[in-house]
Amino acid sequence: MTLQESTWHHLCAAAKLSEGEPLGFKLGDRRVALYKVDDDIFATDDVCSHAFALLSSGFLEGHVIECPLHGAMFDVRDGKCRSSAYKDIAAFKVEIRDGEIYVQLDGGTVPEAAGVGGADVKP
Repeated sequence: MTLQESTWHHLCAAAKLSEGEPLGFKLGDRRVALYKVDDDIFATDDVCSHAFALLSSGFLEGHVIECPLHGAMFDVRDGKCRSSAYKDIAAFKVEIRDGEIYVQLDGGTVPEAAGVGGADVKP
């Protein structure tokens, strides 16, 4: 399945996401992880940039997800690697619409102007 990268994709009901417990999803060939931190929702690539390991199986502490394979750490707000020389991962825009979580897969890191601080709530 080929996805249109610039469109919004439904992932799940917001109620399914628990504070501090990442969830992983597969959208076509892309894996996306969701994180809830202090009632904000963030989305990143779910695969570590070092080796194939699902970050949604890792350990979330504050805004940092730790890879379960080698311990690489990434900030879920912007995808920046915080612990080593590994490459950054992509972070995506998030919206909540009528209690449902949507992500926009744009192929790259969320621009600062897009509200990296969490989900944009849409009526």
